[in-house]
Amino acid sequence: MSTMNGKAVLVTGGSRGIGAATALRLAQEGADVAFTYVAGEERAKEVAARIEAAGRKALPLRADAADAGDASGAVEWAADALGRLDVLVNNAGVGVIAPLGSLALADVDRVLAVNVRGAFLAAQAAAARMERGGRIITIGSCMTARVPGPGGTLYAMSKAALTGLNRALARELGERGITANIVHPGPVDTDMNPADGPYAADQASLTALGRFGTADEIATAVAFLAGPGAAYVTGTEFSVDGGHAA
Repeated sequence: MSTMNGKAVLVTGGSRGIGAATALRLAQEGADVAFTYVAGEERAKEVAARIEAAGRKALPLRADAADAGDASGAVEWAADALGRLDVLVNNAGVGVIAPLGSLALADVDRVLAVNVRGAFLAAQAAAARMERGGRIITIGSCMTARVPGPGGTLYAMSKAALTGLNRALARELGERGITANIVHPGPVDTDMNPADGPYAADQASLTALGRFGTADEIATAVAFLAGPGAAYVTGTEFSVDGGHAA
């Protein structure tokens, strides 16, 4: 049963991994979906084709969340093209895992620009376009609750900042009937972090279930938060981490 018929969605970083799975899941639920990408135009076209095959409108947008104009502009483009904006999924992110002493200023600027500033600007622009019932869903990380080893300082800091953003959005937008929630994935099998990669066994061992999650499992959680069953859920941290934080 479609739960999002007539809804318009923007997924940032939607051409691969969790973003692509989320864009496709929300299309299957009945939404028209815009999504951003930076590189990989062919992959973006493939995702768009699959959205259209589900009978929904697809709008791939080349936009870099590190660029302030693109971060907010993508929201405006999506809302104008689709005629409205009901759901923003702040998924675009970059990860730099490296020893503290080796992190350059350029690394800090890039990670914070994409993971924090980009998410803030997109949420700000989306809030200005959303009507009552709108949803802002942010993709965080299991590393906000537990950093299992060295090298995660910059990434964990950037994702932890999103938990504060999420709570504040929930309070600020609640009176308008707009909800804000954050999903914290555990290790997930994607191109950036494959389940058969050199560090996969260690990551899987840190979860209670002893395995990687799938992008579809994260998309399922996002679809719930975007749907009518989550109308009374806001300001929450929703862990889909296989027990990483247990």
